[in-house]
This record gives sequence, structure tokens and C-alpha cells, in this order.
Amino acid sequence: MNPVVIIGAGPTGLTAAALLADHGVPSVVLERWDDVFPQPRAVHLDDEVFRILARLGLADEFAAISRPARGLRLVTESLDLIAEFPRRTESGVHGFPAASMFDQPELERLLRDAVARRADLVTLRGGAEVLAVTQGDTSVTVHATDRATGARFTVEGTYLLGCDGAGSTTRAAIGARWRDLGFSQRWLVIDIDTTADLRQWEGVQQVCDTRRAATYMRVGPTRYRWEFELLDGETGADFADLATALPLLHPWLAHLTAPDLRLIRCAEYTFNARVAQRWRDRRVFLLGDAAHLTPPFIGQGMGAGIRDAMNLSWKLAAVLSGCVPPASLDSYEAERRPHAVGLIRQAIMIGALMTGGGRAGDLLRGLAAPALSRAPSLTARLTDSATPALSTSYYVRGGGRGRRALRAALGINTLAGTLAPNAMVGTNGRRLDRRPPGFVLVSLNEPTAEQRYEITRRGATIVVEAAGALADWLTDHHAAAALVRPDGTVMVAGRSVHEVYTHLPALPVLATCRADS
Repeated sequence: MNPVVIIGAGPTGLTAAALLADHGVPSVVLERWDDVFPQPRAVHLDDEVFRILARLGLADEFAAISRPARGLRLVTESLDLIAEFPRRTESGVHGFPAASMFDQPELERLLRDAVARRADLVTLRGGAEVLAVTQGDTSVTVHATDRATGARFTVEGTYLLGCDGAGSTTRAAIGARWRDLGFSQRWLVIDIDTTADLRQWEGVQQVCDTRRAATYMRVGPTRYRWEFELLDGETGADFADLATALPLLHPWLAHLTAPDLRLIRCAEYTFNARVAQRWRDRRVFLLGDAAHLTPPFIGQGMGAGIRDAMNLSWKLAAVLSGCVPPASLDSYEAERRPHAVGLIRQAIMIGALMTGGGRAGDLLRGLAAPALSRAPSLTARLTDSATPALSTSYYVRGGGRGRRALRAALGINTLAGTLAPNAMVGTNGRRLDRRPPGFVLVSLNEPTAEQRYEITRRGATIVVEAAGALADWLTDHHAAAALVRPDGTVMVAGRSVHEVYTHLPALPVLATCRADS
């Protein structure tokens, strides 16, 4: 029996499989398609998600196929600038640009290559049509059909991850209904390849026109994406080829006499805001679009799924090792749902601020947005996608946002439940994440011999930094030591190694991090 079965080989499923492999956990991935789905979909991810890709050894490869984005511009229907909300293009606290643009099929090829490098622990089976999922007391069974031969087969696992998208068979199997968050719009998505110079800003443009909202972004050296809200009575079929789509693109192409454009895709999508009522049923978990759907205004749909995989993979490894109780897996939904729902509501709010209110709204944006864009707090609000501080749970001791201000005012550390910076460690040019993928104890002071023995016996790595970025991070938050989880989140922090190291779960020594090779 397989420890983990994964349905879906999109970014979420592939990331989960690779992360599990780095924790020594074998998995079988079932995918309907034989190869990478060729059409572009997601085009943006943030630095936290880039950080996860780097954990898989893909930092340089992803950097080669992506472009740092300079932020968001609000423009009129004639592309006149209303306001600009910049984002940093240099490396930040997580070690990477705040926002990156990319072509999803290229990213999926990188992830498939990462999985192939872990072929000793990951089996990827394409052409598998999943029909049903059933659970027993000790296992879960996937019933599927080979699309090429029609032969039926089953795959049994200890746990199942449903990474099978918005129409998830897994979600239906566990009876998890959608909770509608009150947003549904039909949009036309156009992807163009051209060597022409469009003379456009290297970021995202939001056309604030309530008659037809639109979004534009440069994705790659020759790849561009437009999204247009469809009007009542229009369908994607009305824009079936380049000739019928060109009038929509005219504001961006007006300076070109005979642009050489190649239409990659022109398709209608319905953008929804939904979250599954529950993400777990015993041995079955929902991840990615199977668990949550978001409008595209802040570009967080795919990234949320990769965050799901990062949060759950190491916890499954811990349970499968027998070192922690299965009930600890309840922390997955408890930790991920608030952030996913928060991002969905943020996307709805940003969409309304940018395109709502009719002609009066257009006028108000023209008057207010330039001044608001000069307010740093608002700029951060519009562009921030950071994971919020997690509340107290099995894997967070003393977290939560409600008491953070009071704790900080009293000089008590507020690190539990927050992401540790992916800072440089020592003088070897390596970052905190580039270590064996387990727990890390970060300290200003050397542990005693007895403490060091116990920490390493429990499978953790020790990082002692008396000076530098990690030392500043600890002291700025009134701490001298912090226990950092495999996903980079602080489990517990205190004023000494003694205060924190006993919270470390007794996990097996994990596989060597592939990023180090």
C-alpha cells in the first residue's frame, strides 16, 4: 500500500509529491493528461511561493523562465496613468522578488522534472481518469480507468490528497460542498505571443473602466496576457480568432502599423469566489482549487495551492513516521483556511475598488487614487499576500494575532506562528531554507552538549548566529532562540534554547535536501 496517493499533477499535486519525497515519503500521482496541459493559466506568484520552489531546488531554473513584476498600475480605458502601487523587484526577506510573472506550462515542466529527479519515491501515472474514491478504517482507495486502454484499476494509500481542481472528484467523494463568497464574473482571457515592442510597463495594468474592466500584463520576453470582463450578451465565441479579438487590444497596439501577433489562446472563464466547507474527511485532504477558488485580481490562485502543499506535506511525513498523532493533521485546515479566505476576500475587495461604482466610481478613482498610492500602508495593503500569523495549535505554541500587539508592548516575543526570514546563514552564501528539510533551531547562543544531542536526536538542524540578519530578527522580537518548522513557520520562540527545544517533535532524520545537490 502506498503511503500517499495524489490526484492531479498540476502545480499543487507535483509540489506535494516532491516535498513528500524530500521527507522520505513515497507517493503515487494520478493525472488525467499524459503530459503538461499546454494552455497558459496562472501567470503570477509571490516571494513566499518562490521560496517553496527554491526548496525543491528550482530557484535558478524558475528565475530563468520568470520576470520580476514592478507592481500594479491603475489606468484609464485609454491607458492614462491613474496611480501606481510598486513592488520590489530585488530580493526581499524571503530571498526572492516580491512578485514574478511566468508561463504556467513552463513552470509545470520544471515541477515534472523535479518529480522525475525523485523517481525513486514518486510514481507519476498519466492518462488516469479517476472515477471514485472510497475510504476504509486504515486506507483510502482510488478507482480509476486507463484512458488509453479503458482498463480499470485501483490504487490504495494510507492518505489521499485531492489536488484535482475546481471540478474535484475528491471533493464530491467526501461530500464537501462549496461555500459561496459572493463573486462570479465572466471574463475573456487572451494570450498573445509577439516580438513587437509594446512599450509597456513591466508590471500589471488594471483598466479601471466600469463599462469593460480589463487587466494587462507582460508574462515573458514575447508573451502577453489580457483579461477583459465580458458584457451581457457576449460570450467567448464572439472572440474566437485574432481578428475579432484585435479591437479589444487596440489601446496597447495603436502605435504599431502591422504587428506580428500569434494568438496562443482566447477563452472564456467564469471567475468565482468559493471555499470548500471542509478540507478533510478522515484520510482524505483537499488542496488547491479543490479547496478554494479566488478571483484573479491579486494573482493568488495557484500560489494558494502550493502553500497548501507546503503546509501539509511535512505534517503527513511526521504522522506516517509514527512520531506524532494523526490528530495533528487537523492543523492543516486550521492554518490554511484563514489565509485562503482572506486572500479571496482581498481579491474581491481589490476588484471592486478598481472597477466598481459605475461612472461615479471611475471619477472617484481618478481623484482619490493618486493620493492614496502615495500612502505606504495602502500600497502594502493592495499588494501584500503574506501569510498571516498563525494561531496556537499543535504546531504553534503561543501564536495568534489577537495578543501580538500586547505581547510586543510588554517586550514578549511575537515570533510564534510567523514565517522566519530566509536569511543568509554564515559566510557560505547559503540561505536558511537550504538545509535538510526538517525542523531548525535558530539561536544566538550555542546549545549545551546535552541539548545538542537531544535536538539532533529528534531530527533537527541547529543554526547558531550571534550576528547577522537572523540574529537581528531574534533580538528585534525579544527572543534568543526559535524553533522553525519545515515550512519556515516559527513553532515556538523564547529567551533561551532551554525554553524552546523540548517542544521539538521526535521526528526521524529526513532525506538530504535536493536543493543542496
